[in-house]
Amino acid sequence: MSLTHQRCLNHEMREAVARCPECGGYFCRECVTEHEDRVLCTSCLRKRQTRNSPSTSRFQGSIRAIQFFIGFLILWLCFYYFGQMLITLPTEFHERTFLQGGTSGTCPHH
Repeated sequence: MSLTHQRCLNHEMREAVARCPECGGYFCRECVTEHEDRVLCTSCLRKRQTRNSPSTSRFQGSIRAIQFFIGFLILWLCFYYFGQMLITLPTEFHERTFLQGGTSGTCPHH
């Protein structure tokens, strides 16, 4: 059925103006609230607010700190092993003498 034929879940005499995306129920203007650019019914809004309580957000903050530390550690290890790889390259590679056939800095054409 379309929204125009629906009635409010809480007030059967009122026409529904919105459908809650969380629970799927139809509600009148009095029963819905806009929250973070979404229209929610009051019961779903209460559930969302209890989920975002301070203890939960503190827990999420510690998880983010752990994720940051792990990401930093991975990045540090990548740079460390890349540096170790560069150290193992022969000196000729660093001095670019490997391109000249092993001669030390002299050009074979002169």
